Amino acid sequence: MPPQVATILRVYTDDARVLGLIGTTFRTAGLPSIRVTVPAALAERAVAAWQDDAGELDDGRVLPRHEDPAARLQRHRAGALALIGLSITESGKLDADGNTVVDLSPELVGVAMDAAGDHLRR
Repeated sequence: MPPQVATILRVYTDDARVLGLIGTTFRTAGLPSIRVTVPAALAERAVAAWQDDAGELDDGRVLPRHEDPAARLQRHRAGALALIGLSITESGKLDADGNTVVDLSPELVGVAMDAAGDHLRR
């Protein structure tokens, strides 16, 4: 690897570490929820993900001992979708257009927005 590329990668690694530290600060700050509107069809999918996840909590599945980063990211995102579904189930309200309005933690909003960024790059 050329030295310039290695230097850039070290900078990115350090920047990612600092971003993680900022995220840790945000988590402990007790940030307020964010009110969002979820289109009806997507709200249904999120609730279904929660119902599927809740029904599988005790099914005896074991996670692989070694999980590659891409699989781990997808598992975490699936979990975030299920948590959005739980929030919709517990406190979501339908608006006049049949969409769901729900207050979500900033962390769940951020995970969904990160997934949107990845989805748009494909």
